Amino acid sequence: MLIGISPLLGPDLLHALRAMGHGDEIAFVDGNYPAAEHARRLIRADGVPLLPMLRAVLAILPVEQAYRACQNNDQAQSADIHRQIDGLVQQFAPSPLPLNGDDLYPRIRSAYAIVATSEPALFANVILRKAALPPANA
Repeated sequence: MLIGISPLLGPDLLHALRAMGHGDEIAFVDGNYPAAEHARRLIRADGVPLLPMLRAVLAILPVEQAYRACQNNDQAQSADIHRQIDGLVQQFAPSPLPLNGDDLYPRIRSAYAIVATSEPALFANVILRKAALPPANA
């Protein structure tokens, strides 16, 4: 265990977050997403729903921009999970931009890593783009 670090953040995920550079993206996908097929680097979060995982990551990852899926891949539609994602992300970073499937899925496939959660909600996929941190004395 580490002080101040959520136990949801395992060693593989912590390594990926630390190894990512400015502009790299990490995707958090629901339990229905074909993560093993699409991932360059797959990080399993079996038994962990999306929102607790996102909260743990957002507490330590500087985020430049977030993106999320839409209900039925239509940017005009959102479900309860999307409103919850929006509310959570807004506590730490700019509001997530909704993307339709044609824009979201290629972005997930090219992400630095994919974190496969056990989230049961459909279209509960989020991408976080890592921000740069200024020097401590700036």
